[in-house]
Amino acid sequence: QVKLVESGGGSVQAGGTLRLSCAASGATYSIKRMAWFRQAFGKEREPVCNIDSYSGFTNYADSVKGRFTVSQDNAKNLVYLQMSSLKPEDTATYFCAADQFGDGLWYAPSLYTIWGRGTQVTVSS
Repeated sequence: QVKLVESGGGSVQAGGTLRLSCAASGATYSIKRMAWFRQAFGKEREPVCNIDSYSGFTNYADSVKGRFTVSQDNAKNLVYLQMSSLKPEDTATYFCAADQFGDGLWYAPSLYTIWGRGTQVTVSS
């Protein structure tokens, strides 16, 4: 069993930066890919980015390319999301998720079998 816990959320002004962390525990050897999703109030959950646990290959949603960077520290079982040039539209609850099969489109929520409880990010104008 894998457990994911996000941290690092908070409130910032537009143009600011935040770094989110996702700590994985348990059967972490089973994780093939990790992803970040976000969900704004009243909206559907949307993909932000993902990272392959072995190759480090990354994917990003167009809305965050050039502003967000995902990275991992496999020795510590941590995945990070460095967010810069934040915009009010980035306001959402951010979730990390683990894919234990490594197959399928990276942005499909159904691909990810394990989810954290989320951390809130609020960006004010």
